[in-house]
Amino acid sequence: MKLSHLIILCGSLIGVHGHAENSSKPNIVFIIADDQSYETIRALGHTDIDTPNLDRLTTSGTTFTHAYNMGAWNGAVCVASRTMLITGRTVWHARDMGKTTLNAEREANRLWPQRMAKAGYETYMTGKWHVSTDAAKCFDFSASIRGGMPRDESIAYNRPLAGKPDPWSPSDTNLRGFWDGGKHWSEVVGDESITFLKQAGKSEKPFFMYLAFNAPHDPRQSPKEYVDRYPLDRIKVPANYLPEYPQKDLIGCDPELRDEKLAPFPRDEHAVKVHRQEYYAIITHLDAQIGRILDALEKTGKADNTWIIFTADHGLAVGHHGLMGKQNMYDHSVRVPFIVRGPGVKADAKINAPIYLQSAMATAIDLAQADRNDIEFQSIRPMLAGESKGLDSVYGAYLDLQRAVTHDGWKLILYPEAKLTKLYNLKNDPQEMKDLSADPAMADKKKALFAKLRGLQTDFDDKLDLEAVFPELK
Repeated sequence: MKLSHLIILCGSLIGVHGHAENSSKPNIVFIIADDQSYETIRALGHTDIDTPNLDRLTTSGTTFTHAYNMGAWNGAVCVASRTMLITGRTVWHARDMGKTTLNAEREANRLWPQRMAKAGYETYMTGKWHVSTDAAKCFDFSASIRGGMPRDESIAYNRPLAGKPDPWSPSDTNLRGFWDGGKHWSEVVGDESITFLKQAGKSEKPFFMYLAFNAPHDPRQSPKEYVDRYPLDRIKVPANYLPEYPQKDLIGCDPELRDEKLAPFPRDEHAVKVHRQEYYAIITHLDAQIGRILDALEKTGKADNTWIIFTADHGLAVGHHGLMGKQNMYDHSVRVPFIVRGPGVKADAKINAPIYLQSAMATAIDLAQADRNDIEFQSIRPMLAGESKGLDSVYGAYLDLQRAVTHDGWKLILYPEAKLTKLYNLKNDPQEMKDLSADPAMADKKKALFAKLRGLQTDFDDKLDLEAVFPELK
């Protein structure tokens, strides 16, 4: 792989500020949400939502404001994202591994938690896994391992319908979903995490925790007190709201895609508000569990030697651009929160340079001084130390139906099936509302971005022949 667009990795023995580390390896707590967009943390300026504990992390650590997922080879984008995390391989290499290869990697002790264990860490896991190998065989300790999403009901889809009673209640515990087993799954992750921390706090070995929430994935359920915090008159319709995305059928976001079935077609503002209400409520409920985890970490007495990384596997549209899901190349769906707190990490700081969220894995490997052979993502520690500027360009893909490149404040999106391009000036148009691709003055810009994308395709072994579809961009 060419590394010209990636972060240059500093030596593993150098700390954030360039000093040799002591012999005591830091503890690492990795917290990952499911379907949580970058625009859902109040401390980062998104005042429509309440997230006091993520705010607490933000003000005590450094936020990477432009963290991206690379894409996916099927509609379950989280499978691709988490497979990349666990293996350290970029999107098409991760796809090509398959269940047999993943099991072989596990048996060879080459997956993320196993590399940490070989470096001397006790490893813990709870929550969502969604990787095609046995989680319990990857970690020293595990509990309440979940699948891709909670079991839901048919009444959770195609709602709410204008002028009709809504059959769904996000707080009805009889509707299964997140309440399967009797307690909300986010609370179970909180409980298991606290149990792990009590155990880890007594150990002489450093610990690595992989704490994976299913929230805020649908069905977006939370206790009534959380839903009540978001009356509909508090909810805003996104500025880039559309009743319907014009190219939805040609980019894999048609009404048969599960995520898109959640709300009626065409979208109306009331339905979008209801779905966003439930999205905010379950995130605030998740946030409360993160607060419990942070408190439990403090009680171990080991917080000062612990790195925390919080992120999500991808974002979500929830009404942006007429879309509901994550199977698109817009920032609301490819960008995620990414917060780092740890010894020597600047408090209440922001780094705007782009990274891939899977850098979380490479960073933990770096901190642990573990084997990084075949890991294709890069540690963010040089960026924290001001020694690297991050990615030159960001690659995005969904099946063979969408490709994108983001570079220097511009984004080019290609729809091969539709034979369409979209071009956005992200500096002037962060909501991606004004497509400039038809402007003759943008012809050179499109060609330059296309060349960047073709270079990234080569780097990541993307075999899709874009030049055959878009010869005018060569």
